[in-house]
Order: sequence, then C-alpha cells, then structure tokens
Amino acid sequence: MVNLRKYNGLITHFFVSIFIFLLISCGSQSYQNTKIEGKKIGVTPEFGETKAINDFIAPYKDHINKDLDHVLSYAPETMDKSKGEWQTTIGNLMAEMTMEMGNPVFNKKTGKNLDICLLNHGGIRAILPKGNVTTRNAFEIMPFENSLIVIELKGIQIREMAQYMLKEKKPHPLTGMKIIANKSDLTIKTILINNKPLDDNANYFVGTSDYLSNGGDRMDFFKKGIQSYDMEYKLRNLMIDYFKKTPSLPIIKTERVVLE
Repeated sequence: MVNLRKYNGLITHFFVSIFIFLLISCGSQSYQNTKIEGKKIGVTPEFGETKAINDFIAPYKDHINKDLDHVLSYAPETMDKSKGEWQTTIGNLMAEMTMEMGNPVFNKKTGKNLDICLLNHGGIRAILPKGNVTTRNAFEIMPFENSLIVIELKGIQIREMAQYMLKEKKPHPLTGMKIIANKSDLTIKTILINNKPLDDNANYFVGTSDYLSNGGDRMDFFKKGIQSYDMEYKLRNLMIDYFKKTPSLPIIKTERVVLE
C-alpha cells in the first residue's frame, strides 16, 4: 500500500521551495537597457507628409490669419523705436496709449488716477509700418504676456527713475513726466510731473509692466514701491483696444527728456 502521507509531504516541500525561489528571483532581479533604437519619420514633400499636415491645419491657420489681419486703425507714418535718442514716436505712442487705456481701469478699481507711465525700450519688438494697423501688428510689437501694473512710489523714487533714464540713455516710453537736465553732464535741473515740480515727499502712481515692476531692466526703484496694483489687463490687449477706438494713430513728438 502506498504511503500517501509521505508523498504529500514531499509535494508540499517541493512547492514551498519553488515559491521561495520565485520570491527571491522577483526581488533581486533588475533590468537595464542594452540598446536604444530610433528611426526618422520624414515630413517631406516627396512622401506627401507636408501636404497632409498642411491640409489638416489649413482651416485653423485660415481662421487665425483672418483674426490677425483684421484692420483696426491706420498709421500715417512708420514708427520705429530706433529713430530717436531720448524718445521715439512709437515709444511715445506706447506710453500714451497705456496711460489713456489704463487710467480708467485704475480709477475704477481705486478711485485714484495715474500720474506717470514708464515702459521699456526693449519691450517694443517690431516697428509699426505706415498703413493699415492690424491685430497682427499688436502681436508683433508686444509678443509677451505682460500685464499692466500700477506702483505707488514716493517722489524720491521718481527722482531715482529720472536718474535712471539719464544714465541709461535709452528712449524708454514715458509720459506724465518731463526731465530737464544739463547737457554737459546730464545732471538733473528740473523734474515735472504733469507740468508741476516734483515733490520728493509726495506719492505718485506709475503705470508699468509686471516685468519692470519686479525690477526688470534694472529698474530697481519699482521694488521700493509703497503698494502695487495689478490691473489684470494685458498690455497687448490694451494696445488692441486703443487701436480699435482710434481710426488714425497720432504721431507724438513731445520731448520727455530735454537737455539744456
């Protein structure tokens, strides 16, 4: 007669051994790459991929181009940021439109009014050519997602701003402020805020971009602000809104920095 108890014990021992082996194998086994392969997927005219892709995106591209090429206003002459030493027509326009469109938003939020607007020369990324002005022009001039920020500054920081302008020797877009300096050494003679002498102890509200409000372009005086107000208004959208309401853009040649 076969002793089943003996075989049952052997079978049990066998399966326990297999189970332990599998556990050890799974726990200690590691994998690593031995070879990496790749292949090019051509996007070339000879295989037709370019046409297929162009056909796919064509409706979207046409829709976007239609919006971008919509005529908003007219520029009676070309405005170029490189044409001017202390101010340019496009810089003056940028500052004036920011003041004009931004002040009602600021006033509605706070009951106060902007005194000055200062942007940066480098932020203007394209010319505004003579002729029809479109939405595309706004995206080309201001391709960044910068927003309008208002900083409350003491008069002493406004003086620092004027000193910065003279030191930089760049036509940064500026309005609401006039700097009269000595031609020989560029020292400040007079600073006027809305045609009134600067009061070092008074507070002034300056419209600028979120980039500059954080000290961009070394405009560190903005970081000394008493308070900042986010208008939640993209500068590019502000520009488009201004174009829409202005059939013919003004050519502004008012001097903001005067050397005597």
